[in-house]
This record gives sequence, structure tokens and C-alpha cells, in this order.
Amino acid sequence: MNRIAYRSVLLAGIAGTALLAQPAFAQDSVQEVIEETDAAEAMAQQDGEIVVTARRRVERLQDVPISLTAYSGDQLEREGAIDITDIADTTPNVTLEVSRGTNSTLTAFIRGVGQQDPVAGFEQGVGIYLDDVYLNRPQGAVLDIYDVERIEVLRGPQGTLYGRNTIGGAVKYVTRRLPTDTSFSAKGVVGTYGQTDLVAKASTPLGDLVRVGVGAARLHRNGFGENLTTGQENYDKDIFAVRASLEAGGGVDEPFFRLSGDYTEDNSNPRGGHRLIPGLASGAPVLDNVFDTRGGLVDPEQQVTAKGVSAYLEWPLGEMLTFKSISAWRADDSATPIDFDTLPAVDLDVPALYANEQFSQEFQLGFSSSRLNGVLGAYFLDADAETVFDVRLFTLFNGLTALTQGEVETNSWALFGDFTYDLTDRISVSLGGRYTNDQRNSRVFRETYLGGGSPIFGGAGIVFATTSDFEGSRTDKDFTPRASISFKPNDDHHLYASYAEGFKGGGFDPRGQTTATPDFNNDGSVTPDEVYDFLAFDPETVKSYEIGWKGSLGDRVNASLALFNADYEDVQIPGSVGVTDVNGNQNFIGITTNAAKARIRGLEFEGVARLLGTASPSRLDFGWSLGLLDAEYLRYIDNRGIDVSDSRKVQNTPEVTASGSLTYGTPMGGGYLTANTTVSYRGDSQQFELASPLDQEGFALVDAGLTWELPGDHWTIGAYAKNLFDKEYIVAGYNFLAQDPDSGELVMVGGRPVPTLGTEGTLTAYYGNPRQLFLSVGYRF
Repeated sequence: MNRIAYRSVLLAGIAGTALLAQPAFAQDSVQEVIEETDAAEAMAQQDGEIVVTARRRVERLQDVPISLTAYSGDQLEREGAIDITDIADTTPNVTLEVSRGTNSTLTAFIRGVGQQDPVAGFEQGVGIYLDDVYLNRPQGAVLDIYDVERIEVLRGPQGTLYGRNTIGGAVKYVTRRLPTDTSFSAKGVVGTYGQTDLVAKASTPLGDLVRVGVGAARLHRNGFGENLTTGQENYDKDIFAVRASLEAGGGVDEPFFRLSGDYTEDNSNPRGGHRLIPGLASGAPVLDNVFDTRGGLVDPEQQVTAKGVSAYLEWPLGEMLTFKSISAWRADDSATPIDFDTLPAVDLDVPALYANEQFSQEFQLGFSSSRLNGVLGAYFLDADAETVFDVRLFTLFNGLTALTQGEVETNSWALFGDFTYDLTDRISVSLGGRYTNDQRNSRVFRETYLGGGSPIFGGAGIVFATTSDFEGSRTDKDFTPRASISFKPNDDHHLYASYAEGFKGGGFDPRGQTTATPDFNNDGSVTPDEVYDFLAFDPETVKSYEIGWKGSLGDRVNASLALFNADYEDVQIPGSVGVTDVNGNQNFIGITTNAAKARIRGLEFEGVARLLGTASPSRLDFGWSLGLLDAEYLRYIDNRGIDVSDSRKVQNTPEVTASGSLTYGTPMGGGYLTANTTVSYRGDSQQFELASPLDQEGFALVDAGLTWELPGDHWTIGAYAKNLFDKEYIVAGYNFLAQDPDSGELVMVGGRPVPTLGTEGTLTAYYGNPRQLFLSVGYRF
């Protein structure tokens, strides 16, 4: 039994012991705390006031000296949100996109900090949390909106209050707690492209102490396009998800325990990209429909599964102390055929497998008094990530294949704390810090095959050469402080200034090729230390300064404004490149460097204004968000040793993100009708640091929704439109064409671009969803 499996068994034992140790509680106490928790965790917006728990205690959003955007589950449902990426439309300076090839892998950036590459060995710059459990890998992190209580987006470095240290920010997805009475709800959705979704939830008490519940979702949609070679639907959706939980206790000043498990299976077809250029060898034309594709790779059969178990215990220790324990095990497996060139020939085909497993344990001790509030905590993570893939270039040589097998084991532990002291009724100071110890052990193995693919993927190739056989280990340690000061001249205004540091540990590029290691010492040989330095990359750090205001203007306007500056050092720049040796032979190599230093500064302005209806059941609200970013590389050393910062930009970071939403609500037919529409805008952005034809110009999306809650508070009917004007926009892509390293212009020979891998040339784009229209009917009791 491996150590993660052992700890999974241990988790179950701890959970069972904790449950058996619960004393009997009075039902009245349980009901009282559930009602209190619902008011806080649902972020009920009443008279413009929103309540959140971002600092591990219940606070008004206005009182939190953190740049934070919050969404309630009811709000997301009224807006027709489909998955977690939808919230990026109205959250300033945030990018959440589905990665290339699947429905389930997430690319996340906040304020210019993130990670685009999903292979093992690269930590995510933005932390994704599911019920306080950090998801160590991006696979399976595109969380569908069902059974959600709230989503909070925290911008800037995090780590002194909970969980894993994250250098760019955090997205917290929180599911609903179980009610004390028997309940049931179901929602059906039908829409364009054959969309048929069904979500159902049920819960019931087992006596006065224990409650059990289960929720399930079956999400189906036909493709937006078609694979013209295989006949498969392209950009389809076929997901089954289930979540079950058992809760006990929770009365006022009484312990609360929850044991939960979830399972998601994504059987959607692989997403094939759209070629932006004709085939250089075959002359295959560019397709008219950007959602059609022609890739011929079908193995392995696409499937993504994600599952987890967690145990949460909250135990009051007197009037001022509360102990919390969060234990969790998670695992996910992905099998995906990625046809980079998207043509029938095996020109640049990559069958891939990803397997991730993690165990995490967090302990917190919360303190609350009249003037001092805070938390002390400890966090431990044991994670294993494996990546296996072929790079098949059959059009160059008979069955030429580069097999890469990379495995990274991460052991991380940390101690953290954050305390706020009220100097006066109007002035507060907060101090926090985190000590992190990250250890990584990595195995990188690469072989070159001729005559077919590798045996791992059923190929008949014969080993021609072993190009990497490397084992490395490194430990990175850092202390990251956080401090803030708050001034509230009155109950309606809050001014704050904060400083925070972020840290992301180093690692090893699992795609690195040791035989390509340069002779750094120019002594005619390559030493093991040089190989280590070639495959390894160091930690990156951020120092973030922020000033902000949050306030209410009478009973009609709530708003917040934040100005920030971040110094981003030793930026980890991963790259997958095609190279040509002195004999003219192509090869695929992963190169990751700490080549850059960046400065990122900007502004975030959010708010909601009630335009009418303060004294009537009808209301009209206008909400807005504006993000401005000036992200600039101050240093960027390329593989020639030249500073090319003037021609490099921070990827996935538009200079402008903005949105405006109108929401009108009024009684109708004994029920309540809500109509909303949102216009969101994203400015120009680059897919990679060097400009390319994959870059997306600024664009706007329009969404609309209509929800009618019928009399009796049981039935709900909705009609929704996403991307109403059917805008085409690129969210991801692959570029394996030669570029000028200074200007980014494609290298042309005889009027044709030069491929760096394969013969057809790969310039492949993936697009955001087209216009979708759907109707929903919901019932609850």
C-alpha cells in the first residue's frame, strides 16, 4: 500500500472516530446555527450588504481588507452560469478558461500570474479550492455549477489564512450545507446543440443529530462542430457527477462534522482544434467552421475521472477558541488523444495520460475576542503527478516517436498565522506570515522510437535511443509575510493598505531532454550538475502592494476600488519547442527557465447600484466591474542570453476587463420575475509571451436571462442566452511554426511558414463557446 493510499485509509478512520465522538445535540440548536450559517455562507444580499468568510470568520464583504469578488449560488443560477469559467466574465483581472483538448482542465490567471501548462511538475499560480480542499492539479478543475453555495475569488498572494500558498490568488468553490428538514430539488435544462441537463439533490435528517444528502448531475450536449475524419462530435459534453455528504452537529457553540465524497466522469470526445493555415505538405484548406476539425488520432479513448473524500471537523474550545481539521484525499485520471496538427496524417499527434493523487491535512486554531481575531494553522500536502505522452512525427521518418514519462512527487508542509487587532473602533492592523517547505522528487524518462508509437499506447515502434533518464530532488523554503492597516471613518466607508508576499516552489521540466543539455562550462563534456541545472527551475516570488476603498453611498450604492503594484521575480517560463539539430532533424524539447522579471500594476473597480425600488417590491440594479492591468517584463533573457523584454508580454493578461449588468425584479402572477443582462469585455491578449497569430483582439460578449419563481416557492422557470451575438474568440492554441525571436513574425521561406515540428505546420486554435440558448425548469421542497 503506497503512502497516499495509507493516508486515505487513515482519513476514513479519523472521520469515523470524529463522528462517533460527537455528543448528542438538541435539534433547536442545530436549526439555529444552520439558519445563521445560511445567512453567512449564502452571502444573502440584503440592502446591498454581502457577507463572506474569506478570513475564516463571518464578515461583511465591505469590512474585508482583501480584493475579493463573491458570487452566491442563487445569483449564478439566475444568470445561467454553466461552469466555473463563467465567473471570469464579470471578475476584474481574472482569466479562467478551458484548456486545450478537454472539457475538464482549467487554465487560470489572476493579475497576470498563473500557469498554462497542465503537465506534471508545474504548480498552479492560482489556487482552486473545493470545500476548503486545495486541488493540486488543473485536471478536473473546471467545476460545473451545481449544488454551489458560493464562489469567492481572492486576488493577490494567499497563504496566511488557510491551505496551500498561492502566488496569484485563489478561487474558492463552496457547496451547500444540508438543511435540517427533509428536502428535495431537481432542475432540468434543454437547449441548443442538443443540451439536456438534469440535476437533482435530496437530503434528510437521521434523528436529531445526523443529516445525509446526495446530489447528482447528468450534463449532456452535442458538439458545436464535427470531426470530419472520425465522424465524432467536436466540443460536445458528456459528464456525470455525484456528491454525497454526511453531517452531524452544528448547534451554537457545539461541534460540527461533515464527511463528503464526490465523483465526476467526463466521457466527452476529445476537442479538436481549428487550423489557421492550410496544410503545408497536403495543401488541406482551412475549414469554414472554427468548431470543425480533421484530426485522425483516436487513441487512447478520451476519458477524465476525478474523485475525492474529505472530512471537516469544527470544534469550539470555549468562548474564544475554535479548532478545525480538514482532511482530504483526491485523485484524477485523464486519457486524451491530442492531434496538434488536426489533420488525418500522423504529423504531430500526441496521445497522453495524466494521473494525479494527493492527500492533504490542515489544522486551524481560530481565536476571537472583542479586539483580537485570527487563526494559526498547519498544512501538509503529499501529492504525486504523472504525465506520459508520445510525440508522433511519422511524416518525418517511419514511425518517429518521442516518448516522455515524467513523475513528480511533492511533499509540502507549512505553518501559517494571521491576526487582526482593533487599535480603536475605527483602526485595525493585521499581521500574518507563512513558512513553507516544498520538497520535490522528479523522474524524467524519454525514449525515441522508430517504426511506430511507443508500446505504452499500443504502438509497434522499436527503441532507437534513450534521450533522458534523470532523477532529481530539490527543497525550496520561504517565509512570506502579509500586513495590512484598515481605517473606517464611519460604518459606510473602509480604507485599507496592504503588503503581501507570494512564493511558488521550483521543480523540474518532465519534458526535458538531457542529451540536449548545453556544455555550460565549455570543457567538452556535460556533467550531472549541468544536466540538473538544465532540467531544474527555481522558485518565483511576488511582492504585492495594495491600497483600497470599500464603501456604501447611502442605501443605493455599494462599491470597491483597489490599486496595486506587484514585483514579480524569477518568473517561471515553461515552453514546448521544436528544434532542429545540425543535421536538419527535428526534435521536441521542453525548456523552462527563470528568465524574467516583471512589474504588474493595475486597478480594480466593482460595485452595484440600486437604480430604483428601495421602498417597493420591484427593483432595478446595475452592477459593474473594471480591471486595468499594466503588466510589463523588465527583464527576459532568451536562450541566446539576450534580453528580449521589449518584445515579450505577459500571457493571458488583457489590459482591460470590464462588465456591466442590469437586473430587474418585480412581482408577477403571485411569484417573482427576475430579468438580467450582462455585457462583458476583454481587451487584447496573447496566448504566449511572444506574439503570434493565435493572439485574440479585444471582444465583448452579451448574456441574458429570465427567471420566474412561481407562487408557493416550489417551481422555477428560466430562459437564458449565453454569447447572444455568437462572437468567435480564441481561448487557447498551439504554435509550432518558426518565429523571429525579436519581433515574433513568422519565418517565411518561399512565401510559406517554416514548421518546427512535422511537415504540415501547426498553428491550431481553440475557441470559446458559440451562442447557446436554453430553458430550465426547477422544483424544490
